[in-house]
Amino acid sequence: MSVRVDHELDRSIPFIETHHHLWELGRFPYPWLGEPGTEVHNGTLGPYKAIRTDWGPKRFFREFYGQNVIASVHVEADSRAPDPVEETIWLDQVSREHGMPNALVVYCDLERDGADAELARHLEASDLTRGVRIRSHPDDPDAPAFRRNYAALERYGLSYELNASPGKLLSGRDVAAAHPNIQVILGHAGFPVRRDEEYFRWWCSEISALAEVDHVACKISGLGMVDHEWTVESIRPWVLHCIEAFGVERCMFGTNWPVDVLYATYLEQVDAYRVIIAREGFGREDQEKLLYRNAQRYYRIDSGGAGGG
Repeated sequence: MSVRVDHELDRSIPFIETHHHLWELGRFPYPWLGEPGTEVHNGTLGPYKAIRTDWGPKRFFREFYGQNVIASVHVEADSRAPDPVEETIWLDQVSREHGMPNALVVYCDLERDGADAELARHLEASDLTRGVRIRSHPDDPDAPAFRRNYAALERYGLSYELNASPGKLLSGRDVAAAHPNIQVILGHAGFPVRRDEEYFRWWCSEISALAEVDHVACKISGLGMVDHEWTVESIRPWVLHCIEAFGVERCMFGTNWPVDVLYATYLEQVDAYRVIIAREGFGREDQEKLLYRNAQRYYRIDSGGAGGG
């Protein structure tokens, strides 16, 4: 798989990476990665020995070479640290040393009593903390603790990273609608887990319904986790429907690196986004919004790439 380089490909527009992970296997458990050097097959990812190694900052940030990356957003990596705030402390140190990441989406179990205090500790650990993601189990909007802790996000000025697929996007819409002052960012384009026409229509319907809530934004990322042999044309309909539903003002791009290194190079992934929006006829201003300006706004990253207050 390769991306054709032609006159439509313009890497002069900066890129903000809105969805990546870092991990060091000797630092935190990362049970989903297991022991270094072993071969494990995940039903969605496929064999992933290539990512069951350290992806610390010195190795990881080399992936950005050639794509004019000016800032990055780290999303919690299912570290299973004894205390989730430990990951935030480490990432704040990484940012101080390497200049990235510039915003953090942290893990906090909003369905657990005591989450409010944990949110405060994440903010104390790093002024780069911008949002929260739950990914170990489906969000339960009917759980009293979830409703109470979700509401606390407004008080702390944090966004909510919606980690849901079709079948859960509508409940995510309803929760978002009930809390108009909490920014919601849909992760991985709603994580479509199939690639047949019937599923695409279902996904399109729920994406469009979710987009009716104007304080929900969409992060287009992680499409290789299901489409392992993806091409520009195979991901194009998914990318374009997100932009059609949410509009240019509420979409941004991410790669899900290093997970999606299993399916392409970093250069190929970001080039695919650049090619799709250029061929579709988006002007320079709209391309800038999709590639970096919206990410600056949603994750409060200043124009120099450093985390804003």
